[in-house]
Amino acid sequence: MFSPWTRQFLSTQLRRLQSTLIVAEHNNEVLTPVTQNTLSAAKKIGGDISVLVAGTKCGPVAEAVAKANGVSKILVAESDAFKGFTAESLTPLILATQKQFNFTHILAPATAFGKALLPRVAAKLDVSPITDIIGVKDANTFVRTIYAGNAVLTLEAKDPIKVITVRGTAFPPEPLEGGSAAVEKAPEGDYKTDLVEFVSQELTKSDRPELTSAKNIVSGGRGLKSGENFKLLYDLADKLNAAVGASRAAVDAGFVPNDLQIGQTGKIVAPNLYIAVGISGAIQHLAGMKDSKTIVAINKDPEAPIFQVSDLGLVADLFKAVPELTSKL
Repeated sequence: MFSPWTRQFLSTQLRRLQSTLIVAEHNNEVLTPVTQNTLSAAKKIGGDISVLVAGTKCGPVAEAVAKANGVSKILVAESDAFKGFTAESLTPLILATQKQFNFTHILAPATAFGKALLPRVAAKLDVSPITDIIGVKDANTFVRTIYAGNAVLTLEAKDPIKVITVRGTAFPPEPLEGGSAAVEKAPEGDYKTDLVEFVSQELTKSDRPELTSAKNIVSGGRGLKSGENFKLLYDLADKLNAAVGASRAAVDAGFVPNDLQIGQTGKIVAPNLYIAVGISGAIQHLAGMKDSKTIVAINKDPEAPIFQVSDLGLVADLFKAVPELTSKL
């Protein structure tokens, strides 16, 4: 058997052999904050960390992430092929980068971007993707939730390359300061694809904070009865400088667009304050918000499951309680 000193020495040496590639999510101008949470997870794995920044004109993003402490190099790929950041065009770039640098881990945020991209990469590398991790035990062992968040699974990966999506709310954001990583060109090639063509995108503009990074969230459910009644939540959110979210039931009923959906099949959030209004608390919704620091529930049904996870609960008619709360703020 190895002595404790020998085991520690071997563990340190193995960590030095680790190398992680983070696929940055951005809009060509600004790094998406959840990439900073992914960087935090990569630091827990250990070893060298490289960040791949691919886009059309993504120089400002590369400069920003190069300032992050603990990053060894930034690999930049600029091409019209990456317009729209489609998985079909980015996958061959990642495979070429992996072939050249032989990373042990490939990470991306567990967002729509990462969930579309990394399973494709994993299939091409013939490894099993590890999705939506909430913890890192060591370079081969990770923690994730299963059964809509009702159970926590610790898994040990046997694949030589670990392809991982990271739940941003489970890791603190790494500040973009204190470092000076080298900026290099990513492997060049023809990354255009005939499989898909990016046409356009229409982004919803709002003065309110972005849902996944908001510190305060006011969320509504089927109890609001109509989309017009969501104005009650917008008024309250304005007083709290909060984002507005919704349960799947409210989205399916057509009250609000699906980009407001919070839950297992929507967005995962963990704000400082989460106010659930007219939400019963289905298991799928709880999976998306139960890591919130303080949960306040307003519901007229005292038996609603949301009260089991809330820190503060108010059994009341939301159409009376919400305007009164808004007026007192």
